[in-house]
Amino acid sequence: MGAAEIIFLSLIQGLTEFLPISSSAHLILPAALLGWEDQGLAFDIAVHTGTLLAVIIYFQDDIRQLFHGWVNSFSGNMTTYGKMAWFLILATIPAGLAGLLAGGFIETTLRSAAVIAGTTLIFGALLWLADVRGQKKLAMEGMNLKQAMIIGLAQAVSLIPGTSRSGITITAGLMLGFDRKSAARFSFLLSIPIITLITLYQGYKLVREPAIYDIAALLSGAALSFVSALLCIHFFLKIIEKMGLLPFVLYRFALGIGLCLFLFF
Repeated sequence: MGAAEIIFLSLIQGLTEFLPISSSAHLILPAALLGWEDQGLAFDIAVHTGTLLAVIIYFQDDIRQLFHGWVNSFSGNMTTYGKMAWFLILATIPAGLAGLLAGGFIETTLRSAAVIAGTTLIFGALLWLADVRGQKKLAMEGMNLKQAMIIGLAQAVSLIPGTSRSGITITAGLMLGFDRKSAARFSFLLSIPIITLITLYQGYKLVREPAIYDIAALLSGAALSFVSALLCIHFFLKIIEKMGLLPFVLYRFALGIGLCLFLFF
């Protein structure tokens, strides 16, 4: 991999993992236009590790309290954080099952420019509708199991390329009446178990297919995705409080239209 390819792909992973704009749509155009080959499993693991470390460090206080609350729940002391920890675990199950049952079909059948263009536009419109119509009154701490599972089911839909994991989970949270920051915060925390599962699964596949790796490229990719993801989370939470989600909706529309033009012309 060349330096430009490493930098671009690492930044795309770090930014689009948490911005509601879809990584698939951002990877297909450069790959098609520039003729880049697949970056390989080892590089995928490196950049996923970078984004995972970023969200863990940013929400380390929440994670610490979630873990303590979860451990205490086994002794009958169910705190708000203990309840939220269980919600995050249970809400991860739909995406995990969907990945196991339909992952192969999605990768071979739905990973096309046409599908990504459509989902980029459709789920962009849903994000705008949720941001405009959502009541934005509820805080994350007041979430119940039903609401958490609805967001978890939405995360399972994000396996369809172009949907955006953060985009659809934030959309679901807003539609359920949560304020923007709570919807985004739950979405980011919900990303931790699913990114961990993806990274472990990729690592398992990598161990079964040993090869020679470019260590410098892997370390660079992990570092760049880590820094970009950390900055992305910080500024995204500030932007949505002041400006809402309209900038990201408009960006999705522009990107979706760009993909359509690429397809037809």
